[in-house]
Amino acid sequence: MIKLAAIQRHYASDEVETTALADINLHVAAGEFLAIMGPSGCGKSTLLNILGTVDRPSSGQYLFGDRDLARLDETALAKMRGETLGFVFQSFNLIDELTIQENIELGLAYRKAGAGDRRSRVAAAMDRVGISHRARHFPHQLSGGQQQRAAIARAIVGDPKLILADEPTGNLDTENGAQVMDILTSLNAEGATIIMVTHSPAHADIARRRIDMLDGRIVSSVDRAL
Repeated sequence: MIKLAAIQRHYASDEVETTALADINLHVAAGEFLAIMGPSGCGKSTLLNILGTVDRPSSGQYLFGDRDLARLDETALAKMRGETLGFVFQSFNLIDELTIQENIELGLAYRKAGAGDRRSRVAAAMDRVGISHRARHFPHQLSGGQQQRAAIARAIVGDPKLILADEPTGNLDTENGAQVMDILTSLNAEGATIIMVTHSPAHADIARRRIDMLDGRIVSSVDRAL
């Protein structure tokens, strides 16, 4: 599904050039659940941003299926993100002025769907994560765990091929974090490909494979499938 070959990412200022990613080679199969771990500043979020096409590598190749994403312009990349990827963030990234139902519907922004189809997709996504009773509430009226479930519903409402999760349990207590991991595990069991950045060894152990990063490089890869 995904192949990264010799990916480099450099950031330059007037005085210094910083290497965020150095010679990243990675293959992710369809239906895999991959966890990425490493200390702060090791390149985890940079790698996730490149996988999500919100950042471009300085060099190297990123193949998604049979498409070389380096050849797509920004308009094509935005369309691809909207139709193919789902994002879950540590900070939820819900819009305060919109209801939960309206926030989730934003996940269909790039989908050509009628009003009826949109309503049914949003309803199904809310039901999937157990927040249908909060549809007309606003984000500030929900707990952190409920907000993260709403964020997951927004990520999955368009039935994406790939879900990218950046510290999805980082702002949650143990119980809510476990509920979020249960949802992600269930989605993976139903066929979704998930790539998750986490600082939690326990949550990383739930994934089928774990890679560890240090100083912009992948230093180990462990298959945890039974």
